[in-house]
Amino acid sequence: MSAASGSASGSAAVDAERGGAQGSVNVGVLMVALLAACVAFQLNASMLSPALVTIQNQLNTSAAAVAQTQTVFFTAAGVFSLFLPRLGDIIGRKRVLGGMLMLMTIGCIVSALATTIDILLVGRIIQGVSGPVVPLCLIMLRAEVREPGRYGTLMGVLTAFNGGVAGVDALAGGYLAQNFGFSSVFWAMAIVAAAASACVIFLAPESRALKKERMDWIGVIPLVISVGALLVALNEAGKLATANWILVGGLMVLAIIAFAVFWRIENRVAQPLVATELLRQRSTWALLLTTLLTITGVFAIMNGIIPALAQAPGLGYRMGAEQSALWTLTPYALAGLVMGPIAGRVAASFGYRRVLRVGIVGSIVVVLAMMFVVGSDSRLLLLLVSVLLGFSYAGISNIMLNGLGIVLSPKENPGFLPGLNAGAFNIGAGLSFAVIYAVQGAFMSSGANAGAGFDAALVAGVIILVFAFLSSLLIPRPLDAEVSRQA
Repeated sequence: MSAASGSASGSAAVDAERGGAQGSVNVGVLMVALLAACVAFQLNASMLSPALVTIQNQLNTSAAAVAQTQTVFFTAAGVFSLFLPRLGDIIGRKRVLGGMLMLMTIGCIVSALATTIDILLVGRIIQGVSGPVVPLCLIMLRAEVREPGRYGTLMGVLTAFNGGVAGVDALAGGYLAQNFGFSSVFWAMAIVAAAASACVIFLAPESRALKKERMDWIGVIPLVISVGALLVALNEAGKLATANWILVGGLMVLAIIAFAVFWRIENRVAQPLVATELLRQRSTWALLLTTLLTITGVFAIMNGIIPALAQAPGLGYRMGAEQSALWTLTPYALAGLVMGPIAGRVAASFGYRRVLRVGIVGSIVVVLAMMFVVGSDSRLLLLLVSVLLGFSYAGISNIMLNGLGIVLSPKENPGFLPGLNAGAFNIGAGLSFAVIYAVQGAFMSSGANAGAGFDAALVAGVIILVFAFLSSLLIPRPLDAEVSRQA
């Protein structure tokens, strides 16, 4: 094939990915729409963190019940991430992304109007439909930007907001909760989600997968049942002494049976949701396992344990919701925002896997260092570990895990791996709150002091992160996403 015909073929493929759009797309305008969507999702994920104590007081409920609001959000996000990116490949990613953002807006309104913890849980489940916002945005960006260095940088910008909106989300969440109650936090989320919906609908181009196929709804049903049953079982098991172990066992059996049915369906249908041969590849299961373990080890520590440590009356910090966000979540998010684009660009040259391992090892070291902060009343130490975890996790590990989900995905099914990876992100986040809080609660209920409970939670996070690092050693190298490989 001549160079000219190869160029024409590549151009045709890009046009097909865009859904046949003619003319070049303004990447700057596209980035505005995608950034708006990522910011809206991130507010749903992290803006509530400094308000958890306020919710507990206003709704007169327990800390465990409030933690459930985070768990159900990320569980729902994980379930919807399993199939919505694939649906976007087929009917249009812009259409699916816009619909998700509109449902997110409705969920925010339901949560804002909640007068009981049960209504709040319903609102958070509806918000969880937005789970695969970030991978859908990255796939849409990949359809327009093919050069590895440029894509890596822009990917870093988008996913950097996945660790916090420059700290404004946490700071604003703490301020609103402390001064106007938790409902004001959800009203702010609703306004941003509505604005993001408009940006995506009016600014983003449509794009689809190269190959036109049908949606495998028959396969979706058992997969959702399997993952949903597994998550509910893990969440119930996280209650430890108060858990209903008969329920846990029944749900685990249901999860196994449903997955077996899913596997059988996928081997029989002509156009499967997830081809089973792809699930067997290391590029799939090693990445998903690493993502799940990394998020489980870090997420609840930074978005729950550390803000709670700053507000704990029995320890030396004695901060309110707004002040704890200013000293922990805001610097964490700012550090991630600064490091994200750098990590994305470096990964294109140095290697996605190497940069990921640097981030995971850094996170292990920082979480270990946090144990010294628990016994101290130094706000500067609290600030320092928050910044360092922002660099290592939000700015490096999080960016690389998102990026690998895109660059390792097969070209014939681009929504396959990003969707499953987003599911692993959101499942890990929900599982993190269940596991880390369960460990903390177990030590607190044993009569240990508050500091021992925080230390136990941190040790649990470190152990999980060590397994995440070992899993990362199995991830294969991306074939066409690194400058050296292309050269």
